[in-house]
Amino acid sequence: MGKEKIRTEIEFIPAKVKVIDYYRESLQCLACRKEALQAFLKSGNAALSNNICERAIRNFTIGRKNWLFSDSPKGAKASAAVYSIIETAKANGLNPFQYLKYLFEHLPNADIQRHPEHLDDVLPWNETIQQNCK
Repeated sequence: MGKEKIRTEIEFIPAKVKVIDYYRESLQCLACRKEALQAFLKSGNAALSNNICERAIRNFTIGRKNWLFSDSPKGAKASAAVYSIIETAKANGLNPFQYLKYLFEHLPNADIQRHPEHLDDVLPWNETIQQNCK
């Protein structure tokens, strides 16, 4: 019995060492970022991770390979603009389809060049937009 127990312990030593090294590296990494961690703990407004942002761009990164119009810089700019509009609508609790429909119906008639203040009327946090595009 004694030999079997020693043999079992020896088999688990490499796994234990890997775990110890992992924690040592993690603590060293944490020590190097002490100021950032303290700023995070003091603020309370900062997110601990960027998972929200990662989830928000997941569909974009998956779909970009299928978007043939993004083969040029102009296509990439157009793609980024549409993506930004849709994600901003989602972030403001709007239905993206309804918001885009509203924009396509109202922006062609707006004279943004002469009256740039009218642009505020189509931003997703505008009360009218909130009422029409939920």
